[in-house]
Parts: sequence; structure tokens; C-alpha cells
Amino acid sequence: MNGFLFDENLPSKIQFTPSLPIIHASVLGKSPSDTEIWQYGKDQNLVIVTKDADFSDRLMLDTSPPKVIHLRFGNMRKREFHEFLARIWPQIEALIINHKLINVYREQMEIFK
Repeated sequence: MNGFLFDENLPSKIQFTPSLPIIHASVLGKSPSDTEIWQYGKDQNLVIVTKDADFSDRLMLDTSPPKVIHLRFGNMRKREFHEFLARIWPQIEALIINHKLINVYREQMEIFK
């Protein structure tokens, strides 16, 4: 795992320091498709971080998918979003090593091998 690929619907700048680099989907150009993001994540060995259910669903169809962190909570104010991620990110990083999907809710996480 080489880092994290944040989907275009997530902030391009985060306000905490992860242990691995974060790349924003905007490096792929303006409005990259889900397929382009998926393939880039797969090719670069990046974990896709998204609010888009299509990526979670796609895990079942791909024989060698990239890992996915699916943020499954409603909209938050920007500051609250950054504080929430900063608080739970160490746990996410520890779990994603051995799991292909983490569904993150406000009060809990679901993990899948």
C-alpha cells in the first residue's frame, strides 16, 4: 500500500498528518470517472477513500481490487469533517492493512476481509 487516493468529492487538503501520502483524484484531471479513479488506485497500489457507494459495490466484481475506505456518514461542516477523520484515522490505517473494505459511520466502523 503506497498511500490513499481521495475521491473528487472529498477535500483536496486535509488538516491532519497520515502515515502515508494522500493523493487527490484531481491529479487525474477535471472530473475523472469512477473507472479512471479505480484503475489509478489499483495501478498505484493506493487505497481509495470515497463517499461513493459505487466503489464499495465494485469490490465484488474485480478479482484484484484496490482497497476502499467508504465514508458512510452525511455531510459535516468542514472543520467537523477534519476533526472526525483526524480522530479515527490511526484506527483506519491499522485496519486497512488486513482488510479490503472499511465502512466508516459516525458511531462505528464495519470491516471486510
